[in-house]
Amino acid sequence: MTATSRRFALLLALGAAVLLTGCGFELRQPPNYAFRTVFSTVPVNSPLGVKLHRSLASSGQVEVITDPRQIERAQVIFDQLFELREKIVVGRTSTGAIREFQLRYRYRFRLRNREGVELIPDTEILLTRDINFNETGALSKESEEALLYKDMENDLVLQLQRRLASVRQI
Repeated sequence: MTATSRRFALLLALGAAVLLTGCGFELRQPPNYAFRTVFSTVPVNSPLGVKLHRSLASSGQVEVITDPRQIERAQVIFDQLFELREKIVVGRTSTGAIREFQLRYRYRFRLRNREGVELIPDTEILLTRDINFNETGALSKESEEALLYKDMENDLVLQLQRRLASVRQI
């Protein structure tokens, strides 16, 4: 590499850094919550409960309380009202065999303070994924379905974090 090509590469890298800084690009920061302690009614042994509690606690700003005897320590209460996984047939072949499913993940929750004032009213989140089906690859489709449900759980946790961060006052 010659000296001029090194200078050109350095100038190009410097220009890219200036452009990224000037456009307002910033890495995603952990959300800021208006509360420091939350009591969660999500079962701690469910996959969603583990992911949600871990993601809230990993921000370093929120302590998740799951023991009902310590509910008085919590500033807010996160109530899981409903969680349902559905598998709906959306397509069939001309012979009536199933061709396509839609996986649905319904989740309802609310957030309230200790006095019972709703900070986030009863809210439902519906996530859907489509999956093609072929009887010859039924086992592989089962594992694909499990992966899609995991993906929906991850997406749900991110959506819940953003909605909890939208609360400004408790």
